[in-house]
Order: sequence, then structure tokens, then C-alpha cells
Amino acid sequence: MSKLAVLSSLVLVGIGVLLGLVLAPLPDGQGDSMLGGRDVRIGAQVPVANASFDLKSASDAFVAVSKAATQSVVSITVTTAGRENKNSQRDFFHFFGPDFKMPEPEPSQGSGSGVIIADDGYIATNNHVIDDATTDGIEVVLHDKSRYKAKLIGTDPTTDLAVIKIDAKGLSEAALGNSDEVQVGEWVLAIGNPLGLNSTVTAGIVSAIGRNIRIINDSYGIENFIQTDAAINPGNSGGALVNLKGEVVGINTAIATTNARYQGYGFAVPVNLLKTVATDLIKDGKVRRGYIGVQIQSVDQTMADALGLSKAQGVIVQSLVKGGAGEGAGLKEGDVIISVDGKEVNEANELQSYIATRHPGDVVLLKVFRDGKSIDRKVTLKPRDEEKAVTASNKDVEEKSKSEKTASVLSIDNIGLSVRPLNSEDKKATDVEKGIVVESVRPYSEAFSRGIAANDIIVEADRKEVGSPKELKSILDSRKKGESVLLRVKRQNGATSYVAIQIPRD
Repeated sequence: MSKLAVLSSLVLVGIGVLLGLVLAPLPDGQGDSMLGGRDVRIGAQVPVANASFDLKSASDAFVAVSKAATQSVVSITVTTAGRENKNSQRDFFHFFGPDFKMPEPEPSQGSGSGVIIADDGYIATNNHVIDDATTDGIEVVLHDKSRYKAKLIGTDPTTDLAVIKIDAKGLSEAALGNSDEVQVGEWVLAIGNPLGLNSTVTAGIVSAIGRNIRIINDSYGIENFIQTDAAINPGNSGGALVNLKGEVVGINTAIATTNARYQGYGFAVPVNLLKTVATDLIKDGKVRRGYIGVQIQSVDQTMADALGLSKAQGVIVQSLVKGGAGEGAGLKEGDVIISVDGKEVNEANELQSYIATRHPGDVVLLKVFRDGKSIDRKVTLKPRDEEKAVTASNKDVEEKSKSEKTASVLSIDNIGLSVRPLNSEDKKATDVEKGIVVESVRPYSEAFSRGIAANDIIVEADRKEVGSPKELKSILDSRKKGESVLLRVKRQNGATSYVAIQIPRD
């Protein structure tokens, strides 16, 4: 037997021993011990999951998928007249392509990736890859090294997606999977052109789904990323995240890093969102996106307790856009949206991402929790209203003297809050007639941890209007330790939101 064969045998034996150590069940009774003369049993007595693992089959799958999928992933070279550096080296989350070679903001040329989505030359990539490209500044190189100039078809900054096109036929288009079926723990391959290394394939697992990393700098930004530990680096941006069926399930977009290079986690836009965006861009040159017209927030356990929900679920409607689809369908502030079209939503970005795949005029069915009951609401989505409301700024309000404020301030020590009555200047500046002003918040208190800030105005507590600090304190004092109270707060920017406060247990 050759040395290589012996070494291979040892490696396989080593793996077998390791898997045996991890997966082999203990003999009966091995999980028990005696404490104080009593039998104690800890841990599950049966495996949580049973899985078989065939190394040869897994290896064959990786090889087959790599051969097929790399045919539909392209290299994109982008020339710009000079662009602003949109990622500070101190930021944790980074867009990571294209990988520019020249100092900014001088004219630059860099590389990214793209995925062929139609055999007649349409290619999907990230908006940040082709953003600021000069005329004729986008060049595509296929897997067979043929080179083409590309034209921009359209962009969607709110999802960081874009579509370009080359003049070619009979291309190897990617198989697009169903990102709703992606599961944490499943194997995926990342394919792209990192650091100038064309057609690079790396493997990892899906380490999380539904991630919102707040990297898209747009109030309407849609983030519902698939997280993976497959190695991705600058130049991978716009490339494919592929499952072991060879289906693209995501477009690689960003990384979590402190040095602008791979440190373990990457993020991909789900392919179902790409399907809708790309179809609109190819058909109309822009995205036709429907909106409910609500500001929403995920519900945690404290909020659930305050609302009377049996568990933390759904998203709470913080405010409604005047004249929007939600208002027209009878939604109210304080409603909790439990599901959309039968699909549960437990994070704000889940609902946002689902609605982003629908168009104006589409009807969605919402299941809503309100006042202890479950109701249904059909919502006909509307297009986005580009007009932005102008709100009064607290900076335009003349401050009263400290002595006048201090005289009427009431401290609510158990939640770390000091409040005072509204004065005439407050009412004029904020268009609020009844409520109380947050004078200060103690750092690391319950109020602080729940996001209440100085100069917020508390207008309701426990669904009741509050017109004085004593009214608020009376409502809070009526609750037992550990119970939660729902507050309605108007922020300095004019937005209103619901905040749940838990009465401290000690």
C-alpha cells in the first residue's frame, strides 16, 4: 500500500473515530448520576436529530454543483470617475465589492461578480457594484473568458440589487431556487471573483436567516439577509450563493468584519426578492413596489406582556401613513400583525421583505391581534408616496429656564425616568395637546434599555391618555413587579411609537 493510501486511510479512520465520539449513544444509564442518594437524570435521553453523512456523496455533490454553477457566474469590472468611500474601516458591516484598486476619490477600477439570470444576456448584481460607473464603464467576463461591454438596465437601491445586460445569446443561465425554503444548517457554496481570483468556490453553511444588519442607507431599505460562513471577500459582491441542488438561493452582498476582509460571516439577498426586482427592472426599468403604509416594530416578550399576547409574536403597528393602504383597510396604531397571506411574521423585516415582492394593486391578507381578539384585514397595496412630511423641530422652540422646569419635574425612580408637564411652547412645537415630557432618563435603567429618550413625549399609558406626571406614576404604581405597561410616545422627529416598560422585580 502506498504512503498516500495509508495516509488517506488514517484520515478516514480519524474522521470515523471523531464522528463515533460525537454521535455514538452512551450505554444505558451512562447519563445518570447519584446526588445525595437520589437518581438524577440530565439531558435528552434520545438524540435530538438523526442524520447520516456520506463523505463521498457530499464531495460528489460539491463537485457537480461547482461545475454547473460557475458557468453562470461572471466577473464584472467597473470603472468610475471617483466615488465616495461608503464604508469606514471602523464599521462592522461592509459592502464588499467591487474590490477597487485605486485610491479614492481618484478615478477607480475594480472588480465584482454577477449572475446570469436569462440566456439572452441579463445579469443580476449588486447596486453598490455598478453604482457611479462611467458611460461604457461596465465590462463583463464570462466563465469561458469572453469579454463584453454591458449596459445598465436598472437599479433598486432599497434592496441593493441591479440588472445589467450584455449583447449575447445562448448563455448558461442560473437555476433560481426558493429562498423561503432555505434552512439554517444546510450546506451552501459561495461563487464569485474575490480579490481578483476568478471563479472561486467556497463552502459553508447557512448560519442564520432573516438578518437585518442596517447596512442599506435608506429609510425604505429592505434587509432580510441569508447569513453564511462560506468565505466571501471583496469582489464576491453580486455573486451566487448556491445550495446543493445547484440552485441560486441568494446574491452575496455584505460581510461582518473589522478589517474589510472575511472574518467568518457574510450576507446574501434572498433570491425570491431578486426574482421580483429583476423582473420589474427588465420589464419597466424600475421597481413597482407595493406598500402597506405602516411603521412597524418587532414584538418582544415585554411588549407582548403589555399587549396581552400569550407569547412574543408578530409586529406592532407604530404609526400609519395618512391616506395609505393600511389606513384605508382599517388598520390602527397598536395593532399587531401576526401573519400575511398565512405566513407568520415575527420580525419587522420579514413583513417588509414579503411585501417587497408584491406590486401596487395586489391584495394581501393580514391577520391582526387587537384588543385581545384576532381579526382579518384585506389590504390593497399602494405605491410609495415620495412626498415627505415636514415636522417641527424642537430646536426651534425656545427653552424655558431650568428653574421653571425643575419645579414641576417628577422622578419615577423604579424605571429611571423624570417627567414634567407640557408647556405652551411644547404644544406649539409638537402639535400635542395632552401628554408629559421626558425630562431625563437614567443610564442603563429600564426606560433607557427600552429606548425612551429625553424630550420624548408620553401621550398614553396602558391605552389611557396621560396629562400629568402624577397620572403616569399612578398607572405605573398600580402594576405589580414584573408586569408590563404599554406607553405611547411621540419622538422628537414627530413619529409616534409604542414602548413597553416592565416594572422591575426588585
